[in-house]
This record gives sequence, C-alpha cells and structure tokens, in this order.
Amino acid sequence: MTSPLLQRIRDDLKVAMKARDDKLRVSTLRLVSAAIKDRDIAARSQDRCTGLTDDEVLAVLTKMVKQREDAAATYEEAGRIELAEQERREVTIISDYLPRQLSETEIEGAVKEAVAELGATGLKDMGKVMGELKARYAGQMDFARANKAVKAQLA
Repeated sequence: MTSPLLQRIRDDLKVAMKARDDKLRVSTLRLVSAAIKDRDIAARSQDRCTGLTDDEVLAVLTKMVKQREDAAATYEEAGRIELAEQERREVTIISDYLPRQLSETEIEGAVKEAVAELGATGLKDMGKVMGELKARYAGQMDFARANKAVKAQLA
C-alpha cells in the first residue's frame, strides 16, 4: 500500500516531466523519490511487508530539507551564491510536501503544554518531553528549536 503523500509526489513528478518547464523541479522530485525508495527498501529488508507510512515519508523529506539548508549555508560562506540559491529553491520544492511548520511562539506553547501534561520538572525529564513532542508534531516542528525551548523551560 502506497502512502497518499508518496503517491502525490509521484503524480507531481509525472506532471512536471510532461510539462518540461522546470528542470529543477523534475530533478528535485526525482531525488525525493529516490530517497524515499531507498528508505522503503531498507524498511522492507527488516521484514516489514508494507511500504512506508506518511510519517516515515515526512521524516525523509524533513531530513532532505535540513541537508539542503545546511548546504546552502556552506555555499554562501564559500561565496558560491548561485549554488546556495539552487539549494534554497530545492528546499522550497520539497517544503511543498511538508505540513506547515510551527512558529517560535507555537513551539514554545507546545513545549509548555507538554511539560505541564507530563509533569516534567528538570532536565532529567527532557527525553520524555521531546518524545511526546515528536509524537505529536512529526513533520511540523523544528526539533532543534524545540530542544532549546525544552532546555530553557526545564532549567
């Protein structure tokens, strides 16, 4: 069974290939499809009979966005502005398939809510709080920012 998100990516790739107007979109969607297929093969080698879930596809997409943001920053530091811009355009294309990202204030609110619900009192509870946030907000939250907010809340 194919996840709806994966099917949407495949359909958009077909449309982009037929349109022949945006080569970057086609190449980016091909990279996304290849990354998802690699993750699917790895999952099936672990004796899982079904394909990837939407959450697993979101994890792949989130990782790809992070890689491209890091690469863009590196290119920019090296003075390779054209490559940095290409990486950022790829981020835009991949981000179309991710849910809306939470803002700083929304992250802080989610952290306060999770801390209160779990009764977390110190840094020793950080793992529980982060686990809860990952379960609730997969694909919607930058967990590096959330990690800082949790530390600030529990310190």
